[in-house]
Amino acid sequence: MTDIYIYVIAALLPLSACLTVLQVNPYHALVIRGILGAIAALVYAMFGAADVALTEALVGTMLAITLYGVAVRSSMVMRLGIIEKENTNQDKFNQLVDNLRTILNQYHLRLELVCYQDKNQLDQALKNKDIHGTCQEQIDSDSSYEMVTRIKRLYEIIKPHLSSSLITYINPSDTKEKQS
Repeated sequence: MTDIYIYVIAALLPLSACLTVLQVNPYHALVIRGILGAIAALVYAMFGAADVALTEALVGTMLAITLYGVAVRSSMVMRLGIIEKENTNQDKFNQLVDNLRTILNQYHLRLELVCYQDKNQLDQALKNKDIHGTCQEQIDSDSSYEMVTRIKRLYEIIKPHLSSSLITYINPSDTKEKQS
């Protein structure tokens, strides 16, 4: 009966593993993964495996969480290309950007604006996959913007929130076939 704390701490391992897998927010999953590693190191230390506990604490917890954090931070961003001097209606553009940030925040994504000098550079960046989408003022209207994205999932996320005439999806495989 004196070793009941060992059973309690050992029971935290599968609990924290399940919480990690079921977590929707990737940043919360990273924190829980760190807790999982710390609990595993504690269990190893309690059973007398100090070398394994130290390895788990250093590699399994600290190093892995740092590397995962960098990977998650860099992959959870939408890079939107814009033409630098095109925004004649700055208030409307700022409102669109705020709406996009609100939409993307629901999916734990960040919005990064990337400026280009002209339309040719912007289109080339989209073809080269330097950016995930473009945003330009519509030619026939001075008060609205048109977005184009090459990533179908981003299109599916944004389309229900914007009017369907403001966003278009281009299939990257179609553009490769046209270039051939």
